[in-house]
Amino acid sequence: MSTLDPAGLDLLEEALAVLDEGFARLPRLERRSERERWRAVLLEAAGRLRDNYPYHHPLYVGQMLKPPHPVARLAYALAMWLNPNNHALDGGRASSAMEREAVSALATMLGFDEHLGHLAGGGTMANFEALWVARELEPGRAIAASTQAHYTHARLCAVLGVPFVALPVDARGRLDVAALESALAGGGIGTVVATLGTTAAGAVDPLPEILELARRQGARVHVDAAYGGYFTLAENLESEARAAFDAIGGADSAVVDPHKHGLQPYGCGCVLFRDPGVGRIYRHDSPYTYFSSPELHLGEISLECSRAGAAAVALWTTQRLLPLERGGELALGLEAGREAALALHAALAADRRFAPLGAPELDIVVWAVRAPTASESSELARRLFEAAAARDLHLALATFPRAMAGAARPVLEWDRPEIRCLRACVMKPEHREWLAEILARLDAATSATLA
Repeated sequence: MSTLDPAGLDLLEEALAVLDEGFARLPRLERRSERERWRAVLLEAAGRLRDNYPYHHPLYVGQMLKPPHPVARLAYALAMWLNPNNHALDGGRASSAMEREAVSALATMLGFDEHLGHLAGGGTMANFEALWVARELEPGRAIAASTQAHYTHARLCAVLGVPFVALPVDARGRLDVAALESALAGGGIGTVVATLGTTAAGAVDPLPEILELARRQGARVHVDAAYGGYFTLAENLESEARAAFDAIGGADSAVVDPHKHGLQPYGCGCVLFRDPGVGRIYRHDSPYTYFSSPELHLGEISLECSRAGAAAVALWTTQRLLPLERGGELALGLEAGREAALALHAALAADRRFAPLGAPELDIVVWAVRAPTASESSELARRLFEAAAARDLHLALATFPRAMAGAARPVLEWDRPEIRCLRACVMKPEHREWLAEILARLDAATSATLA
């Protein structure tokens, strides 16, 4: 059986026939088939794509790469026969309506009763819009985030010309509340970014406390849940993480990436604002674009112009198949990945060769290799990463400060202030069933490395 799961291609042909019927009144088009030329270049492209890691396979636990659901791939391909542009209703009438419905479902999932929002090319662009709105509403005031927040926040602030304040984290990699309180007291911070969870370690910032402190000082709160947002559906979170996700609806804005846990192709991010009134900040006119309908064109509330309508079609179709509800199939998949992450952490904790950096809050597991010094541990992590890859087990490497790794006691001497660790994104539901195989290959790679 193929590892790439080609099932459903016959359904795509059937769906294309239904789509074509909608344009039956138009004169037929005669197109010359150049099948052999197409075949040659397509097979050449397939050959080039073999030079990749097996992102789709359970033995890949490296970066945040989760295969799209088959129906998302099919729906995206279906829409590409029309190639709609969701900038304006003129270029993406049906797909714009599907986008509004899909985004509304995401807003409900995150706890926004009212909202203004749209899809974006990914989390970076979605966060950029949220920070841009924050700058417009709080001119001259800084944006603060933890040192474990995604690196793009500092970069985006530089692009926007906004001061950026990096706040320390606690031993679990979460934004330090005492440091935030002290920083807010100065009055110069206009927006606080809370990360649910961090892309390095999956840490979940204490959002209820952040909201309370920010409100007291008149600051906005933006939630970067690009990676973790869908975990609001999971029922196997610890109490602190559960409280953070339950509080998202009280934030001013939020970002979630359907192309991570939402089973979508790249790129598909989403930005949401609790106050629809922020749409006034986007206000502009395009006399050659917005002419076919007096209804809202998504380009009127987006910094991006051309946006793939196919992404909206794929997301809408997937959410019709897998509604965003607790106890549903999508939620159960998230819970399965988290169970696998917890089981992996427990196995690592029982192995004297490793020092896990704390139990995962979501589905990312981080651990160090025990060694006399931080330098030696870091080098062993690099060698183990390569040895695992040679056995078709693909991990990731990440560097963490002593403040986060020290409690695990991975080394006797800290000859450097940071340590390189191994990291696994246990995002696929199949990881639960594949854990024994993953551990066997990790054990073989570790034995070879330490020998």
